[in-house]
Amino acid sequence: MFKSISNYFNKKNLKDAKYSYLFDKYDGDEYICFDCETTGLDPKKDDIISIGAVIIKNNKILTSKKFERFVKPKTKLQADSIKIHHIRQCDLEDAKNIDEVITEFLQFIKNRPLVGYYLEFDIAMVNKYIKQKIGINLPNKQIEVSALYYDKVIGTIPAGNVDLRFDTIMKKLELPILSKHDAINDTIMTSMIFLKLLD
Repeated sequence: MFKSISNYFNKKNLKDAKYSYLFDKYDGDEYICFDCETTGLDPKKDDIISIGAVIIKNNKILTSKKFERFVKPKTKLQADSIKIHHIRQCDLEDAKNIDEVITEFLQFIKNRPLVGYYLEFDIAMVNKYIKQKIGINLPNKQIEVSALYYDKVIGTIPAGNVDLRFDTIMKKLELPILSKHDAINDTIMTSMIFLKLLD
């Protein structure tokens, strides 16, 4: 009920009718898993420097149809963030501007459900640019894998203290850990968590 009211007012703010498809009810069987690498952890002042996304369909991660874009940030890369994602200023010299990347990202995700780990942060980062561009926040259904994991294991843990760290979830589900803090690799690992929890 609240979601439909929220979407109603969200849609009224849409500046460009060509993006109205984002509000269409999705009745397919595909999901989009995505992840952002950023200049920092504050959506209000930090910028996206890369977005990675894959399509999940029929229990498969379609890496052949991946979305991977690097973005020229408006703010300077911080040393602390470089240590995490290993993306340097010189690596972004030929990157696209964020407006172009957001346009391509919206065309890629369409109205499909979005899957992620700490998805709220990634949604907040892309919403910052989408709101400027077309006046709305993403209306797509959102699926947080850590919440799925919590619901799956809470009944088996007597104290009810569930460790929701990414590495812990991967280890408990016996999934291979790829090189981390790379938008595509993080997306593939999150997709594996999602599929394992659905199984």
